[in-house]
Order: sequence, then C-alpha cells, then structure tokens
Amino acid sequence: MSIFGFLIGILNCLLLVAVLVLVGAFVVWVAGLLAWPIPWNIQRIYLLIVLIVFAICALSLVFGAPMVHVLGRY
Repeated sequence: MSIFGFLIGILNCLLLVAVLVLVGAFVVWVAGLLAWPIPWNIQRIYLLIVLIVFAICALSLVFGAPMVHVLGRY
C-alpha cells in the first residue's frame, strides 16, 4: 500500500470518529433541551465505543482486511 493510500485510510477513520462524536454531541444536546440529562458515565461509555471503532478501523487498514470481515459478516 502506498503512503497516500494509508493517509487516505487514516483520514477515513478520523472522519468516521468525527461523525460518531458529532452524533453523540447532538444527542446529548437534544436530550438537554428536552430536560433528559445523559449522565457523564454513559457519555464516557459512548466515547469508549467510538475509540474501539477507531481501533478496529485502523487495524483493518494496517492489516489490509475490510472492516466488514473484522467485525463479522452478519
């Protein structure tokens, strides 16, 4: 794999993480508007899940396997 392909793959993983974090922030914001506060420990669990998704994305990039095969087929 070329350096350019690797950098595009890392950019793809970072964009995935950014979208997931923005979705989580939007959910927390809407819940705050509706007076349904989400506890900080639940937010940390969500961020841990996002970190795990990033790790799977980066490892699948390094090993050359598609993310679908790393996560499972079904």
